[in-house]
Amino acid sequence: MNRMLTTTFATTLLLSASIASAQADTITVAVAANFTKAAEQIGEQWSKETGNKVRFSFGPTGGLYAQINNGAPFDAFFSADTKTPERLVKAGKATDFRVYAQGKLALYSTQLPVAKEHNQIIKAAKFNHIAVANSKAAPYGAAGVAVLKNMGMYDKLKSENKIATGESITATFQFVMTGNAQLGFVAFSQLMDPQSPAHNKGEYWLVPQKDYAPINQGAVLIKTSKHAKTAKEFMDYMNSPAAKKIIESYGYAMPQ
Repeated sequence: MNRMLTTTFATTLLLSASIASAQADTITVAVAANFTKAAEQIGEQWSKETGNKVRFSFGPTGGLYAQINNGAPFDAFFSADTKTPERLVKAGKATDFRVYAQGKLALYSTQLPVAKEHNQIIKAAKFNHIAVANSKAAPYGAAGVAVLKNMGMYDKLKSENKIATGESITATFQFVMTGNAQLGFVAFSQLMDPQSPAHNKGEYWLVPQKDYAPINQGAVLIKTSKHAKTAKEFMDYMNSPAAKKIIESYGYAMPQ
């Protein structure tokens, strides 16, 4: 009798595991490069809680937008701005737009005292290069350009070939970390990541919000998704207490 009960119980467990496995889903999500670490941690937590899996494709917002327009099989898109996902909605290629985080811009250097002397350093322009992301593809690049223009230094630095342009905020960050640029405008989240090579290294100036347009980051559900229900659940998870804690820990503000 005990053997029969044990066998029945084991069979039930196997059936339950099989059903759970069959119901588990895998989604593919395009994510702006600046949100890499936060997305990975949120994805891991979501998978633990739901049993579903998420594969990420990270890159510059403009590049991911082009991939989606060319039919890349993404289920959702987490952009570094709001304009790009809104364009997809207007084109009929996406739906369910929402703002999931607000980015912060920082001027970072491993070599120069930018925390207190950022104005003097930029205006003296004695450095070889300042790194700025491509303003046409990366919202953080547009923000960096805006700051330099407000300082009256953008045209001068550009004419002297002192602006090192990264195709994404990740490439821009690498310019600074490798010393190819003595300073650069990066995402504050890149400095807050405990595993970042910049964590507790060098100096940064957190640029006041008034100096650049808000970097509201928007997400959309791609209409061609074959896993729309699961993808929407992942998007909704961004408002959970667990996700909010992760987002804020990486230096982002939550949308108001």
